[in-house]
Amino acid sequence: MTDNNLLNIAPDEKAVPLMVYTVNWLCWGEFIAKESIRVSTIMRTNAAPEILCLHNAKTICPAVNTLPNPISLPVMQIPAEQILAYHLIPPHQDPLDYDPSEPNRRMDLVTVLAGKFQMDAKMRFASISNLTKYLDRTREIFTSIYEVEITCPIMPSLGTVKAPFALVRQATSIFSERVK
Repeated sequence: MTDNNLLNIAPDEKAVPLMVYTVNWLCWGEFIAKESIRVSTIMRTNAAPEILCLHNAKTICPAVNTLPNPISLPVMQIPAEQILAYHLIPPHQDPLDYDPSEPNRRMDLVTVLAGKFQMDAKMRFASISNLTKYLDRTREIFTSIYEVEITCPIMPSLGTVKAPFALVRQATSIFSERVK
């Protein structure tokens, strides 16, 4: 996106393109993090910021019968409690956050509604579990979803965003199993 020197990035830092979903806004820009930080899962860690800062940011407010008209902002500060979901902007991606060869696990098709956005994806469960049991028993703030296709039903002109991985805020999302 931008030359790291223009952002005053230290040698042990990196700029990672990030897309963030809130109740009213779709935001994207560059998040600056230490090289050792896995940005795709940062909100699930003790290193999670209280305010997520995006540089060279753009944002739109999806609305019915409108065309995307992004607002550009040099720096955008998003309070963590307003984040409904986020992911790295493709083609950027982190390595998987699980071991695909782990036994007794499976991926199920789900639809997640987060604000104005629909996310068709997969969730990873124990082979003896399902979506209902998982949501009933876990108390995590952000839940992982995989092979995500994101649309905005009220503003189809935004198209479809595909990401290998996203995190969604469990308490503000609506989850549904999808038939295979």
